[in-house]
Amino acid sequence: MNPFSLKSTVVPLLSLFLSGGTLICCALPALFVSLGMGAVLAGLVSNFPQLIWISAHKPLVFGVAGGILIIAGVMQWNARNLPCPADPAQARVCTRLRRISAGIYMFSVLVFLTGAFFAFGAKYLFIS
Repeated sequence: MNPFSLKSTVVPLLSLFLSGGTLICCALPALFVSLGMGAVLAGLVSNFPQLIWISAHKPLVFGVAGGILIIAGVMQWNARNLPCPADPAQARVCTRLRRISAGIYMFSVLVFLTGAFFAFGAKYLFIS
């Protein structure tokens, strides 16, 4: 297997997975409560008590997710000018994989920023 394709798919998917954890900890509970679905949130917490740990340790969760996002961004930046294979079919696959990887990374950053807003910023915005 080509090591470039492994790096260009595993790290962005890992960053997406970890930034998704930030949504689970902070944005989804805020969404459920704001939509009046507190019972759904209570049911989730009773079925998945790990959500309590994630919410209690959100600086650690965001720190790890942010670190992985930084690593993934550096890898994306360094790989942007790497040559693709000379074979036209492999070159198309290489170019497509780079676009997909960049899209996954941008989506991961968006998910991370959404979670960060609900975890750390929304409480200051909605002070009455």
